[in-house]
Amino acid sequence: MKSLEDLKKMREAALKKVEMREGGKDYRVVVGMATCGIAAGARPVLNKLVEETAEKDYNCVVTQTGCIGMCVYEPIVEVYGKDGSHTTYVHVDADKATKILEEHIGKGHIVEEYTVDAVRALEG
Repeated sequence: MKSLEDLKKMREAALKKVEMREGGKDYRVVVGMATCGIAAGARPVLNKLVEETAEKDYNCVVTQTGCIGMCVYEPIVEVYGKDGSHTTYVHVDADKATKILEEHIGKGHIVEEYTVDAVRALEG
């Protein structure tokens, strides 16, 4: 830190991270980060969601939770809307996370092919 301006920039960045976790947005994006999720690759998914949300200022809070209870479908990302909607995305990787942000959070369109219902239908 070299100046008061640097300190202000650090403060703004920290406040933005807190805001992403604590609210005031239309969507809450939750990543399952229990052992099963982490083992399946949830950490890069969470990192991508946080980075993209901060960079492109998506209207969502990104947070994490423990076991969601569907270990076979990890990494799992759940999207909750202020309107009470709830979508569960499964087998999410960093590329899918980006598309979920662009389509679901950015445009309001659920990415149907990534949902748990779509995967279960394929398993038939």
